[in-house]
Amino acid sequence: MFSKACEYGIRSATYIALNSLEGRRVSLKEIAKEIDSPVAFTAKILQLLSKNNIVDSVKGAYGGFDINRTKIDKLMLSEIVNAIDGDKIYVGCGLGLKECNADKPCPVHEKFVGIRNDLRKMLENTSLYEMATGLEMGLTYLKR
Repeated sequence: MFSKACEYGIRSATYIALNSLEGRRVSLKEIAKEIDSPVAFTAKILQLLSKNNIVDSVKGAYGGFDINRTKIDKLMLSEIVNAIDGDKIYVGCGLGLKECNADKPCPVHEKFVGIRNDLRKMLENTSLYEMATGLEMGLTYLKR
């Protein structure tokens, strides 16, 4: 459903948010280790998140990544998805066809439209704060 980059982006932002809530800035290597992602790939994803003002990047000996506490409450998963994958998850075909619409639907078009709409609602209504606090309380996990 999401690209691998988007999956890692959501996991990265969630891990950074958790640490930011605790007043900690985290390094690239720590993030990559905690989300089980290659360091170079994680770096590219974090560049996108930083460019889109989702995470803050600080260079130097005490550098790393964090998110302003007031921003964590307002950041929705939809913003992370949009920063990495754009809107293709909302308009793409369920079977991956280049073109699929109500006029010329694929075999799952009608059912997939509902799924896409539900997914959009979930992403637009799930905050990074909600994701981070689930981790903090041990209710959710970023790797197995």
